[in-house]
Amino acid sequence: MDRRRAAGFTLIEVLVALMIMAVIATMAWQGIDAVVRSRDISTQRVEQQLRLQSVLAQWEADLAEVQDSGQLPALQFDGANLRLTRRSANGLQLVVWSLRGGSWTRWASQPVTHGGELQQLWLRSQQLLGNEPEQLRTLAGIAGWQVYFWRGNAWSNAQSSGDVLLPGGAASSPAATVRQALPGGVRLVLGFDAGSGYTGTLTRDVRLGPQGS
Repeated sequence: MDRRRAAGFTLIEVLVALMIMAVIATMAWQGIDAVVRSRDISTQRVEQQLRLQSVLAQWEADLAEVQDSGQLPALQFDGANLRLTRRSANGLQLVVWSLRGGSWTRWASQPVTHGGELQQLWLRSQQLLGNEPEQLRTLAGIAGWQVYFWRGNAWSNAQSSGDVLLPGGAASSPAATVRQALPGGVRLVLGFDAGSGYTGTLTRDVRLGPQGS
């Protein structure tokens, strides 16, 4: 009878063994959970960086194709919106970059080939509400932005005046009196919200083409 008792396990031994197994299982699960969380965070950061680079590539592409129509400002920043006319395969497009509700948005018109159509688009762009089908929400978590132009071998506020007006502005143009010579480059400064996944500010300089001065 003593030999049979020695060959088995007591209830306390079984409970202790189960407790140890439970602790090991919990530690293993926490380790797996930490790995999964780390992977998800890394994936999210990679996706954020890819999206940021994609948006900046579109910004640079728009600036690279800036074209002066001779009727409207080819590039203008009013503190809230940056408007530009860019060449495309089928004519000229009007593009507007804006900050709306913490999101950086891009609106682009269909290409047009007549000055009157471009002027109508310019007027329409001043009445955008942000819910137009052409309005694309490119980047969220933006706290603010600023644009600078390269003029006279220095960066200056894009809203400052002093550029030489281009000749030949049409009197009927809605913005003929404010047309200015294109700068030699554009500096973009983006500030991010604390919970956006980005930190600090981002600065990106883009040199304009031969039209720039």
